[in-house]
Amino acid sequence: MNIANDWKDYALLDAGGGEKLERWGRYILRRPDPQAIWPPVHGSSVWERADARYHRSASGGGRWEYVKKVPERWIIQYRDLAFHIEPTGFKHTGLFPEQAVNWDWMADKIKQAGYPVRVLNLFGYTGGATVATAAAGAEVCHVDAAKRMVQRAKENMILSKLGEARARYITDDVLKFIQREERRKSFYDAIIMDPPSYGRGPNGEVWKLEDTLYDLIAQCARILTPDPLFMLVNTYTTGFSPTVTANMLAMNLKKRIGRVSCGEVGLPVADSSVVLPCGAYARWEAGSA
Repeated sequence: MNIANDWKDYALLDAGGGEKLERWGRYILRRPDPQAIWPPVHGSSVWERADARYHRSASGGGRWEYVKKVPERWIIQYRDLAFHIEPTGFKHTGLFPEQAVNWDWMADKIKQAGYPVRVLNLFGYTGGATVATAAAGAEVCHVDAAKRMVQRAKENMILSKLGEARARYITDDVLKFIQREERRKSFYDAIIMDPPSYGRGPNGEVWKLEDTLYDLIAQCARILTPDPLFMLVNTYTTGFSPTVTANMLAMNLKKRIGRVSCGEVGLPVADSSVVLPCGAYARWEAGSA
């Protein structure tokens, strides 16, 4: 388990009973979490501090109940990086704080590379990894099918005082973009991807991670440079073993000199020994196996 425990503007105050209680800067949010199936770690007085709580709807989606006034969005920082936080109708806030442990790992790899690193961030969402890798000195291409998420990534780059021009932003279907890059012979030293578990394409195509991930990794392997730096795949499907993704990376990068590792990322519950699992990762990195 890789634990994101270097935050100052974020804290997981408690988790249990199918929910988590989080401090995002000055504001405390209470949201559902399918992994927190144990009883709450702390007493009810901690949970009563919530400024807003997300309630799921039986018909899908849900709504926020605001106990106190919360702005439409606000800013938090991680080290020198800054991000907008915005409670959405789908319970998300625009940032996955557990990914900070991966941001640090990627930044170290880029800084130690000794050459200009070209990074491709697929399913880039609001650009946490884009900002982190650009701040480390990489040239980044950010791809997401949602125009609003791409705009948010640009805003987070500017908030972090990196300037919008530090990355190239593409609103497109990820698979189609990769295929075009292969035809253009456009190659990358590092690839990051956070594919969704399930979704639908613009023409109603069904996306299921287990049916698509191997082909996605295989296509990405074809646009890596001959001596790439790393490839990182995050998955959030409950019950999907990180070893599955690690096997796919090993199969598709077996001709490259490097090693594969995998595991979970998690967040520590404040003032306890409990860690909330928040997803799985698999990495290929250059070096001896």
